[in-house]
Amino acid sequence: MRGYANSRLRLALLVAFFLGAVFVIAGPGFAQSTGEKASAASTSTSVFQLIMANTDPVFYTILALSIWGLTLIIQGFLVNRPSVIMPPRTIETIREMIAQRRFKELIDFTETDPSFVSRALNPALKRAPSFSSMKEAMETAVGEQTAEQFRKIEYLNIIGNLGPLLGLLGTVIGMIDAFLALNASGGNASPASLAYGISKALVHTMLGLLLAVPCLAAFGFLRTLVDKYTVRASLIAEELLLMIKPAEARPAAVGALRPGAMPQPAPAPQMARKPAQPIPIPGAEV
Repeated sequence: MRGYANSRLRLALLVAFFLGAVFVIAGPGFAQSTGEKASAASTSTSVFQLIMANTDPVFYTILALSIWGLTLIIQGFLVNRPSVIMPPRTIETIREMIAQRRFKELIDFTETDPSFVSRALNPALKRAPSFSSMKEAMETAVGEQTAEQFRKIEYLNIIGNLGPLLGLLGTVIGMIDAFLALNASGGNASPASLAYGISKALVHTMLGLLLAVPCLAAFGFLRTLVDKYTVRASLIAEELLLMIKPAEARPAAVGALRPGAMPQPAPAPQMARKPAQPIPIPGAEV
């Protein structure tokens, strides 16, 4: 696929797959027993062991959102490409149909074609021959499709904003557990045990940030792509609509002129003449 040749697309997918690999690598930690979780407080404790020692509802929520966010990121980069929104072959087919005046086939083609250009042009074709109605229908279709494209990537913004909040929630819960354990020991807990409890609490903050940063970065980049490609596709749809604009009626007087003939000036309006009045003669009887 040509979209994968884009270096920015490869970089975004690499980051997304890296996040998925983190959870795959950490997967074996699910098999840890209760005794192994307790021994994780040693100096050889790794970050992955700390993560898998906090498999609480907050952890599973962040994990589910990470999988969903990864799916949305990949789908967003696959859908928002010029070859999908405004495929050159589709545009060329529409141009040929317009040039050959095959409007019935053009309506059927744009009805089934899923591209942005076809979906913007189809409602306009159904409003013919009134060009003002055709243009209004196309503008409405363009607005609806653009809003739909933005709604699809808006979930990335929601997930990105929820990530730090979920991390903070997990951290608060972990800190409460750590201080409860400290209180149960009568305040005689070792600094190592207290530090381990606090580090477990902070793991949720790290997971929340790992969820938020890629999702928000992908959302900003995809929003730019959607805006750029939808505007370009709208201009192409408007250009195609102008190609089928009905010819405007010409004045009849201009159409009646023969080539090389000069228009004759309109005859001057004649003033209504009053009847002649008899001239009075002195001494004559009236």
